[in-house]
Amino acid sequence: MPNAPLSQMFEYNAWANGRMIDACRDLADAQFDAPASNAFGSIRDTLLHVVYAQYSILARLDGRAQDPRSFSPPWPGFDALTTVASETGSALIAAAAALGADGEVVLAYQGKNYRYPKSFFLLHAIEHGVEHRAQIGMMLAQLGRDAPNLDGWAFAEHAGLGEEV
Repeated sequence: MPNAPLSQMFEYNAWANGRMIDACRDLADAQFDAPASNAFGSIRDTLLHVVYAQYSILARLDGRAQDPRSFSPPWPGFDALTTVASETGSALIAAAAALGADGEVVLAYQGKNYRYPKSFFLLHAIEHGVEHRAQIGMMLAQLGRDAPNLDGWAFAEHAGLGEEV
C-alpha cells in the first residue's frame, strides 16, 4: 500500500462515522430533529451532511465539482446511511492509500478555474468529518446523551494498534 499512514487516517474517519451513526440510532424523532444554533442543523441534518458530503469530496478528487448525491437527500434510514458511510468511507481509504505524488485537479467554480492539490480534498474530508461529528457530540450532550468516544486512542484500541515492547 503506497500510502498506508494516510489511509489509516481514513480508516479512523470511517470508524468514527459508523460510531456516530450508531450513537444516534435510538434517538426519538424530536431529539433527532431538534434545531441547533451552532451546528450545521439538527442531528439528523448534520449526520446526513457529514456522510453524503463524502460523495462530493470523492468527485473533487476525480476533478468533478460536485456529486448530486451529496445535496441534502431525504432521510434514507439508518441502514441506508450506514451503507453510504461504508461505501464512501472505503472509497476515501482507497483514494488515500493510492495517493503517491500529490496530483492536481482543476475545478470550475463560478466561471473560473481553480487548481488544487488532491491532498487538499483529503485534508478537507478529515477536517469536515471531525468538525461535524464534534457538533453532533455537543448536541447529544445537550440532550443528556453520551456521545461516543471518538478519540484517537479509542480508535487505536479498536484497530489493534499499540503493542507492548
